[in-house]
Amino acid sequence: MNVIEVHNLSHHYNGKTVYQDLSFTVPQGSICGLLGKNGQGKTTLVNILMGFLKPSGGRCLVLGESSHSLSPDVRKRIGLLHEGHQAYEFMTIAQTEKFYRGFYPDWNADIFYSLVNKMGLPHRHKVGSMSCGQRSQVVLGVIMAQNPDLLILDDYSMGLDAGYRRLFLDVLHDFAAMEGKTIFVTSHIVQDLEQLVDTIFFLDQGRITRTGLTEFLGSFKKYVFHSNSQVVPIEDEIIKGVERRRDQFTVYSYRDQDTVTEQLSRQGVEVRDLHRADMTLEDGFIGLMGKY
Repeated sequence: MNVIEVHNLSHHYNGKTVYQDLSFTVPQGSICGLLGKNGQGKTTLVNILMGFLKPSGGRCLVLGESSHSLSPDVRKRIGLLHEGHQAYEFMTIAQTEKFYRGFYPDWNADIFYSLVNKMGLPHRHKVGSMSCGQRSQVVLGVIMAQNPDLLILDDYSMGLDAGYRRLFLDVLHDFAAMEGKTIFVTSHIVQDLEQLVDTIFFLDQGRITRTGLTEFLGSFKKYVFHSNSQVVPIEDEIIKGVERRRDQFTVYSYRDQDTVTEQLSRQGVEVRDLHRADMTLEDGFIGLMGKY
């Protein structure tokens, strides 16, 4: 079963084409990370999935229903964390739990309080008096207590320090281990996604590419070499990304080392001590998508 199905999606904003004929699926039980540079439409896509925006064309199904006409029953099965960890700042912790409890028939107050009690704050403490990380913990408690089937997280790591980001990852791992749960997540902290997702969607210039995390890290390669040549590598059908720090160069490619060496030679680049280096998901993202 596919939890999300997008078919030939197109969307335009202020005369600009955001997507054109975008198609992808998210199977039930998967943990998918959506990666793309700023301005590529990640949050717009989340808003379309949630029905906050109606696309210009195409079809988008979430849990079997059209995204721009989701029924209340389906919305109750979706947990959404939007960019910024928004919460009702005038409420206390206890009032927040009581308020949200009435909307969700499967609400689990024990889950909510097990997360917020880690802060050591009294339940009468107001959300508006909390730090960004503490507010995010309250919001996470609200989402997890809903027991959603689909969890959509749009840049959940925004404003969080390393400790709170690690807490989020721990909670998400426990959630993903439950039967039938699906996670669709975006984040600017790419190294966090490497510890969580099994599938990656790269969004670039209105196009989307899907790959498994293990497959990508195995097939896309990072090569490092030194050169004093005035000729620098250029991106082409073999060299997919180039970085330079003084006389050290890093190039990225789907091809083997001999092919990359030969291509650099054809470009007139002097190569010294070229070797394949370990590559993180963040390295691969920069190598494939570019820095800017």
